[in-house]
Amino acid sequence: MKHIFKYTLLTAVCALAAASTACSDDDTDAKKDQGATPVIKSARPCDINVADSLITSASLGQQVAFVGDNLGDVQQVWFNDMKALLSPNLVTSHTIIVNIPNSIPGEVTGRARFITSTGIEVEYPFDVTVPAPRVEKMDCEYAHAGEVVKINGAYFADDPNVPLTVSIGGVPAEIRSIAQDELEVVVPEGATEGPVVVTSIYGEGQSGFNYMDTNGMLFDFDGLTGLGTAQSWHARPVREDEMSISGNYMVIGAPDKTLSAAADWDDANYSFEYWAGSWNTPTDYPARVGDRLYEVADFTDFNTKALKFELYIPASNAWQAGAMQVFFAPIDLVSFGNAGTDIYGNTVAGCNNNFFKSKDEGGAGLARYLWTPWTASEAYHTGGKWITVTMPIKDFIYDWDGTGASRMLTDVTDFASLDMYIWAGGVTGVECSPLLYIDNIRVVPN
Repeated sequence: MKHIFKYTLLTAVCALAAASTACSDDDTDAKKDQGATPVIKSARPCDINVADSLITSASLGQQVAFVGDNLGDVQQVWFNDMKALLSPNLVTSHTIIVNIPNSIPGEVTGRARFITSTGIEVEYPFDVTVPAPRVEKMDCEYAHAGEVVKINGAYFADDPNVPLTVSIGGVPAEIRSIAQDELEVVVPEGATEGPVVVTSIYGEGQSGFNYMDTNGMLFDFDGLTGLGTAQSWHARPVREDEMSISGNYMVIGAPDKTLSAAADWDDANYSFEYWAGSWNTPTDYPARVGDRLYEVADFTDFNTKALKFELYIPASNAWQAGAMQVFFAPIDLVSFGNAGTDIYGNTVAGCNNNFFKSKDEGGAGLARYLWTPWTASEAYHTGGKWITVTMPIKDFIYDWDGTGASRMLTDVTDFASLDMYIWAGGVTGVECSPLLYIDNIRVVPN
């Protein structure tokens, strides 16, 4: 019976709110209540699981239902000094449903204010709680000590009595600027692999990622995994120089090679291919050479994870054509070596150029991620610094031409091999000679 009451209450509230839009102008709750003083009797959460509870406070961004009389003409609702976005469709004579603004208030009054079209104003005691800081992203997770990085998230509150603090890899960091959703900080000397922690007067927030993260590492090009770039038909250049972010990095493209406006097929220059397996008969998977990637990193619950890597694109060789196509493949679609069987009796496809095609072209229509950042900037580069790129695996849903994929990622064994191409993607750009420096390819919780 309690559950039925909760459901009925919310259903009635929403139905009444929607019905208000169907009445004639002379018969609306707004007209009927004009000139009357609003009366707030209670507040309830809109979550059906707790809708029969009375509340005196709620968090930023939470939806709340205020219940009372003469509410139809309320035009504004304020929480502290923050004005809420109010929909007329969610206002009736007896109910106002409103989302608390998701911004930290400058002045805390502990009251909600309701203002009618005629200027009548009433207050109701109601506290808005601010969550602990939420750390979502660092623009370069491998930035060197002394470099300024951006940290994005929410609820970064700097109180004059309790200043905001940041630590990276266990070491306090200098803060250069503070906004509610973005910080600029200096990577401190001595920072080691570990989370970013932001502490405010409202609590402590810790990143789900690590600075200098080695978890789930697939390719660092320094021997951590042993996996390199020669496990396919093409070996990409790998080098270490003044551009390095952490030892060796891999290069896609070349200064003297041209990518057409349509990003026509050029796997010799614009691809990175890692195919699990060997030329042995039957095929095996030499450790730290030809491993199936799901044996190198944990792909369990892969839809909650992301592929990450660090990227540098010089302005002199900006990217402005084609999509970066990133896709995984099982051994029955591509492997290193000859077609046949492996030491476990599984079918292996061997080296081939068919698996990446759409189904109607004789391929599998493999699900992949298509990344085209240049479409927003026309000529994309990373601004003279390395950045961290994040590709959620749940978003690997496209075929090579931008249409929907025919074969989705459904099992851990789909993650045996990895391919990265600059090719097609359903977009046309400008002829260019892009250079992409890539390091620390890893799969981590998203």
